[in-house]
Amino acid sequence: MSIKITQANKTFDQKLKLMGYEVFDLVVLFIILSVLNFIFGDGHKLFFVWLPILTLAVILRVGKRGKPENYIIHLIKYHLSPGVYSAYPSPKISKAPPRINKASR
Repeated sequence: MSIKITQANKTFDQKLKLMGYEVFDLVVLFIILSVLNFIFGDGHKLFFVWLPILTLAVILRVGKRGKPENYIIHLIKYHLSPGVYSAYPSPKISKAPPRINKASR
């Protein structure tokens, strides 16, 4: 009796990418493309719709080279979060403790 062996995909932990872009990046690019097409769709479509999208796509491709997955999402969350986290509320103003005078001994 032998063990049955089947082939399995070894890339379960990799993120889904289309044309080298993450799905979130493509969604953002297509949303910007649709808004620009809605605003500037009538005339000069090449300069006001496609050129900014292609420029943003190249900037994303070059800027994310060598970065981990979801880098843009984490960068946005980092810049929108408060600068300091604290387990306690902000400190309250209190009086200093009384001092002992050496002359009163």
